[in-house]
Amino acid sequence: VQLQASGGGLVQAGESLRLSCVASGIRLNSGSVGWYRQTLGKQRELVAVFVTGGGSNIKYGDFVKGRFTISRIFSNNMMYLQMNDLEPEDTGVYYCDVHSRRTDYWGQGTQVTVSS
Repeated sequence: VQLQASGGGLVQAGESLRLSCVASGIRLNSGSVGWYRQTLGKQRELVAVFVTGGGSNIKYGDFVKGRFTISRIFSNNMMYLQMNDLEPEDTGVYYCDVHSRRTDYWGQGTQVTVSS
């Protein structure tokens, strides 16, 4: 199983980024799939997740406040995170994750840096 995240970068506050995650060896309807992040001095936290394998039930972290949108395309086994109105506090490493059969599969992370 491999998850490859991409799309991070350096942006200014108020700008947008779109993160992508391509999965191989596991389908993105195999369990809960989503994005997490690790910001400076904090533990890894939920950004957005499809709670169930093939469903549309989504949970967002409290800090998202309508700025981010998670999506996925089953046909190409990819997942996305559209992030708008980015804030310096969003700076961190963003990881995609698939949780299936009591196992978490993590991508390598992509760095997002937001300057003020």
